[in-house]
Amino acid sequence: MRLWHKDLISVLPRQQLVSQWRECCCIAKNIATNGTPNHLLVNKVLDYPSIHFIYYTNLILEEMKKRGYKINEKSYISFCNYITIGQSWFKHCDDIIKNNNDLFKNWHNERYLHQCLMNLQEKYDCKGISNEDWDNIINNFEGAL
Repeated sequence: MRLWHKDLISVLPRQQLVSQWRECCCIAKNIATNGTPNHLLVNKVLDYPSIHFIYYTNLILEEMKKRGYKINEKSYISFCNYITIGQSWFKHCDDIIKNNNDLFKNWHNERYLHQCLMNLQEKYDCKGISNEDWDNIINNFEGAL
């Protein structure tokens, strides 16, 4: 499990973007049923108010819609139900997201962006990402590698 860095959403290859929606659904379900995502790479989501996770997921859904990908209505309804049920497990405060810079602040930072880029590079090296997709990522994040 991984929540890709927020700045990568617009350049994620199709497989990673669609999988990220499934990851968000799985995280929401695990929080609702177990009180935790129970995965080292995403447990940090509970350190933030639920609005961060909801906002992030909406960024994923908007990018999917922009690319013409269909979102299963049943999975969307389930996600919303799980978020409602799991609300109490998230950190409570009046944290307001004014822009993307506030989203998962201190987690989705430059270091995490670099880690995610290295993960994507490994997928490219193993032929899991096309040359075209990798070129798109590199062209948008040259200085981060």
